[in-house]
Amino acid sequence: MKIAVFWGCRILTGQYAYEMSIRETFPQLGIELVDLKEASCCGDPVKSLNRFAALYLASRSLALANQTGLTDLLAPCSRCHFTLSETKYLLERDAETREKIEKLLKEENLELNPDIEIWHVIDLLHDKLGLEKIKAAVKNPFNGLKLATHSGCQTLRPSDVGRPDNSENPRKLDALVEALGAETVDYAEKLDCCGYALTFSRPDAALSLAGTKLKAVQELGAQGLVTVCPDCHLMFDAKQKNAATTVGAKIELPVIYYTQLLGLAMQIPKEKLGLQLNQTPVQRLLVA
Repeated sequence: MKIAVFWGCRILTGQYAYEMSIRETFPQLGIELVDLKEASCCGDPVKSLNRFAALYLASRSLALANQTGLTDLLAPCSRCHFTLSETKYLLERDAETREKIEKLLKEENLELNPDIEIWHVIDLLHDKLGLEKIKAAVKNPFNGLKLATHSGCQTLRPSDVGRPDNSENPRKLDALVEALGAETVDYAEKLDCCGYALTFSRPDAALSLAGTKLKAVQELGAQGLVTVCPDCHLMFDAKQKNAATTVGAKIELPVIYYTQLLGLAMQIPKEKLGLQLNQTPVQRLLVA
């Protein structure tokens, strides 16, 4: 399987472990990654300032994917995935805006392909690759390990745009974790926001949301939290100590990207998966 990949800004400027673990695991699963050349931001940060500019930036990324000659595009960042999916959705329904954008794209000799399919890590592995191939790649199953999952708001909503999993009862990430031999646990706060959306306007509320969720997962007896979104991972991993202080709890919960967990199950060296970059005690998962 060959797929174009749009990394976005967050992954390439801070969440390096996500990129590292994807680059290590996917080729071993038979997925060849083709990076987009001269890619820019997905457009999300400028939506509130200039909606057309945001649509153009996202459209440009879709056109760059088309330039590779491939019809499948992976966007590992949930915010990027939503922005690209929303743009495709809107352009299919707004001919006037699409014509304006296509005219600008022609100046770069770029062209949109309406048949391009946008994938997230969750549905690419679960739906397109399949759980059986994941299971076949496991050399070190996590038997007995109890993990909670967090898909993230923009991974699941709004459902009319087309998201990787069911917005009310997401199960794909759980199934992917279970394919590695681990046990997943459900919890009441599973669909709650990580708090990232409030980071700049209400940082106290953002940390409270993150801390409340982490506390609930830890009290449930889960040995770690599995993520697939760079923003969510930042809140639960890098900001865990601050979040714990905000909710007045002692929290020491390993937070790990699914692709890092997958790599460990495939016996890929932890350094190649970027585990040294995680700021929570993920080493516990190595001996669990």
